Amino acid sequence: MPIALDTLAPDFTAPATSDATFVLSALRGRKVVLFFYPKDSTPGCTTESLQFRDNEPAFAAANAVIVGISRDSIRSHENFKAKLDLPFALVSDGDEAICNLYGVIKQKKMYGRDVRGIERSTFVVDADGVLRIEWRGVKVPDHVDEVLAAVQAL
Repeated sequence: MPIALDTLAPDFTAPATSDATFVLSALRGRKVVLFFYPKDSTPGCTTESLQFRDNEPAFAAANAVIVGISRDSIRSHENFKAKLDLPFALVSDGDEAICNLYGVIKQKKMYGRDVRGIERSTFVVDADGVLRIEWRGVKVPDHVDEVLAAVQAL
């Protein structure tokens, strides 16, 4: 069941890049952009990550932290982060616990086959830890600009 807007965002603790442990509730006082993406180093995920990277100063100016989440390993995330020079944490959700909290695992078609995977989705949590905005089934073009405008408006 998808989480409801205007309720406390489900908290989680998970391994992140740079030998960190990410805890959502530790970021109270700041807005948090959680972007779930299917796989490191794939075309759409690379484009989306680069757009978040390029807009990171504007998100920071709006008191927002960006966090990328996928099922990839920390090692994969570290390579992806280094290759793209990403200034934000990537969280590894290998057991899909966070994906399940946020309801982003879906049956999808890939090359004519049914596969289970992450539906590209973005969530904005306000400074009080409340889920305010969500985008599901995200199309990459113009998405980051839309997220930034929403964060700036909060």
